[in-house]
Amino acid sequence: MRTLTAVLVWLVFSAGQAQTYPAKPVRIIVPYAAGGTSDILARQLGPKLADTWGQPVIVENKPGANGNVGAEFVAKSAADGYTLLLTDLGGLVISASVYAQLPFNPAQDFTPVIMVSYSPHVLAVHPSVPAKDIKELVALAKAQPGKLNFAISGIGGAPHLAGIEFAQRMALQWTYIPYKGGSDAVAAVAAGQADVLFNGMLATWPTVQGGRLRALAISSAQRVSSAPDTPTVAEQGLPGFETGSFQGVVGPLGMARETVAKLNAELARILGAAEMRERFAKQGTQVRSGTPETLGTWLREEQARWARVVKESGAKFE
Repeated sequence: MRTLTAVLVWLVFSAGQAQTYPAKPVRIIVPYAAGGTSDILARQLGPKLADTWGQPVIVENKPGANGNVGAEFVAKSAADGYTLLLTDLGGLVISASVYAQLPFNPAQDFTPVIMVSYSPHVLAVHPSVPAKDIKELVALAKAQPGKLNFAISGIGGAPHLAGIEFAQRMALQWTYIPYKGGSDAVAAVAAGQADVLFNGMLATWPTVQGGRLRALAISSAQRVSSAPDTPTVAEQGLPGFETGSFQGVVGPLGMARETVAKLNAELARILGAAEMRERFAKQGTQVRSGTPETLGTWLREEQARWARVVKESGAKFE
């Protein structure tokens, strides 16, 4: 009887909490440095949520360990909907396969809220690198095994795995240089401190447009409307090569169903607006929304997929 009473009290409390949510500021944790894809998206979505709710939405960067520091912080936060994680979901699920002592399970220790976007990776080089396309880059890398420095947003992240898959299929060797986030990796190549990178188009394309990076390819299945003259990786000799930055929002495990539904509905409304879709398209990004259940299934399937990729690649991560 006491157990039943406790359950009923919790259900009443959860329903009441969802009705008043949010009654105080909401924090969106971005587990990477400022200026990367997750950070840009959080700072676009946060003000729109604040306008609707009449409560501040604070974007807080907690970089470290390829996003795992911020992710762990959210996983161990109160499951009341006031601390959320906006992150590269690919990097989140890949972590389970590349870190032996990960303090959380990406597919089990979070409450899925909503997928936000897909941004293909850009394969880009510093303008001083004498390669105008993939064929020339491959020839250069093969002529100088291990000499090209490949900037990555963190060890074991989606851009790192994209580089590994590309190098594996093209039989290349290059040296991976990890940075604290995508924006730092982009800045390093733009400054000539590294030679090449794969990184999310949303965070990378402005630097390409500014002439500080040269784009060689896009990693989507088809060319994107914002860069129609840039061919895909698949077009240049790697059929089926498709990688990118899948961004989404999750919260701590155990969030009230009503709170999740409210968050999902509000974010889906914002993402579905024509103004937001047009803004994303200009940045080379596609809106992806859907239900919490759809996102939960995606997280489990992607974790299994990348576990196979990591195992087959034979790559070692430290």
